[in-house]
Amino acid sequence: MTVHSEEGEEKSPARRRSRRYIPNLAEFYFTPAYDWKIDEAKSLYDAREAVSQDIALNTVLYEDCIEGMRKLPEGSIDLVIADPPFGIDFDGKSSVYNRDERLVVEDYEEVNGSYAEFTNRWISELPRVLKEEGSVYIFSGWTNLEPVLSNAREAGLSTLNHIVWHYPFGVFTKRRFVTSHYHVLLLVKNPKSYFFNKIEHYPEDVWPVKRTYRAGEVKNSTKLPLEVVKRCIEFSSKPGDLVLDPFMGNGTTAVAAKSSWRHFLGYEINERLKPVIDSEVSSVKLGECYTPYATRLPTIDELAEAYPNAYREYIRREKEEKR
Repeated sequence: MTVHSEEGEEKSPARRRSRRYIPNLAEFYFTPAYDWKIDEAKSLYDAREAVSQDIALNTVLYEDCIEGMRKLPEGSIDLVIADPPFGIDFDGKSSVYNRDERLVVEDYEEVNGSYAEFTNRWISELPRVLKEEGSVYIFSGWTNLEPVLSNAREAGLSTLNHIVWHYPFGVFTKRRFVTSHYHVLLLVKNPKSYFFNKIEHYPEDVWPVKRTYRAGEVKNSTKLPLEVVKRCIEFSSKPGDLVLDPFMGNGTTAVAAKSSWRHFLGYEINERLKPVIDSEVSSVKLGECYTPYATRLPTIDELAEAYPNAYREYIRREKEEKR
């Protein structure tokens, strides 16, 4: 495993020689905070499997997530990714979403009664099952964002980031702005000790990712893009970690975890989704989407083309270092 600390980056020779700020120069020196070769990632995955005999790894259980989480051992979960019902009048079949309702799986359940009470019940289970360095990503629309934030705070979780997932689509409106984003809250159990892998030099909190449309395929009423879920997993977990999804839906979290050398555990109250989830999970191979993070970074030549002034300073400092 390759580890690079931001503290070490601050103390690099190039930074010691000059305090003068050069725009984009730091990107030439950036390496991910943590990185693993493919065989290292696989070893971590296998090691977790060998010691987790008290949890059914890589399983989706068709039961209420609140009851399910109460059965989990304390401190057993590394990361939670939750896309709960938004508490709106929605069944995924409305014509404004341009969907063939015959392809939407029946029995999608919205929240009946108090959304704040529902949110309190499932969020309050998270701190106990999370490891001390664990994190939670919660997807939310704007209409019920307030009870999500307040109940997370009451449960003892700290808000680390308020991410906006922007997608280039929204339902047409006449007298207000079109909504074309979801909120993604990044919460941590311990704000002084949480895992975060900075795999990009400048990771922003606005994620422009297109929504997933799979015409002609049977699906749940809503589906998160794999790219969005993978970002959550890659920044906030390690290979071999256990990712919990209390509202599994189409199985996107399971697919993202399995393809990235992470284990998954999920709950889904709608048993009609089992064929969809089974098909999704079986369609990917273990670790098939994983590549070491450093290999995804721009090359020096690409950076040189993008930032010529910074590149000249980089070359000057590299030559000076070799003297």
